[in-house]
Formats: sequence, structure tokens, C-alpha cells
Amino acid sequence: MSKDSKEVDDYISTSPKEARAGLRKMRTIIRGVAPGAVEGFSYRMPYYNYKGSLAWFGLSTAHIGLYIRPPVIQEHRKDLEGYVTTKSAVHLPLDREIPVVQVRKLIRARVKINEAEESKRTGRSKS
Repeated sequence: MSKDSKEVDDYISTSPKEARAGLRKMRTIIRGVAPGAVEGFSYRMPYYNYKGSLAWFGLSTAHIGLYIRPPVIQEHRKDLEGYVTTKSAVHLPLDREIPVVQVRKLIRARVKINEAEESKRTGRSKS
């Protein structure tokens, strides 16, 4: 286990009890969609890098924030009706289940963008 994984474990285990299941679920979803992502800690939150910045998640007072670089949130706004969103964040209320299908879609979309951007940088197509 890397130091960063331990930091994420500590982040989750020291969070309020009522938030831990949601935080664990976010971690599981991201790792499931992008198993090659490197888990770290950035901006005092769990962070995932897959061919570039993939996602962050963090606990706020009444929600878990999922942070993804634009334009992913905007492109999936219809899937996120009923949630507070910004151009780079979705607020997932602590009193509701994590919307697994929607979160997976968002992570997959960012994976595709990162892969395309890497292909442009390296001049190689995805294999």
C-alpha cells in the first residue's frame, strides 16, 4: 500500500461515521472504472490520476463533493438533475445514496477525455 493510499484510508476512517459509507463507495466506483488510476491526495482530498487529473472527492458539511475538470459535468447535466452542480463539481447529499450509475458515467467520460488528450500529446492512438 502506498503512502497516498494510507492517507485516503485515514481520510475516510477519520470522517464522521455517517459519511464513511458514501466516501468508501466513491473510492470503489472510481477505482472500478479506472483501475489503472493512481490514487493520491491533493487539495486535502482523495485524488485520482489517470493520464492526467481524473477526479477528486471530499466531504463537506452536508454533501460529498465529486470534482472533475470541465466539460464533463456540463455535458452530463441532464443525468445530474436534482443535484447541485458547478462547472467542475457535483454535490452528493449525505442523506441520499450515491448515484452509482451517474458517477460511473462521469468518471468514464473523463477517462475518455484524458486518453484522447494523451494521444494528441504523444501522437499515439489508444491501443
